[in-house]
Amino acid sequence: MTDRTIIAWGEIPVTDMQKSVDFYNEVFGYKMEIDSASGPNPMAVLGSMENNAGAHLYPGKPAADGGNTIHLALTDTLEAGIDRCWKAGGTVVSPAIEIPAGRFAYAKDLDGNSIGLFEAAT
Repeated sequence: MTDRTIIAWGEIPVTDMQKSVDFYNEVFGYKMEIDSASGPNPMAVLGSMENNAGAHLYPGKPAADGGNTIHLALTDTLEAGIDRCWKAGGTVVSPAIEIPAGRFAYAKDLDGNSIGLFEAAT
């Protein structure tokens, strides 16, 4: 085991940046904007990259099978997140799954990327 950060950041490839930014903003309550100045490609940051691992959307080709799953924390209930996911055009592909840390459901975004909707235990 190591005491240093092992994940530097995550990238979620999307085919339409604005539609994807709108999807993630709607489902998770983010206030992301497209940043075209910080790197070689436009991106929209999902989390802070200052003191912890973060992730961003970028223009790219999603994996055919959904690729790796990135679990993203909800600010309210899992049921509310599932409802917003469906309404925003995503797909929920599992029932609620309980673990000691909380509950989650597997879902797919507009491009079929595998994401987890996570509600932390109180």
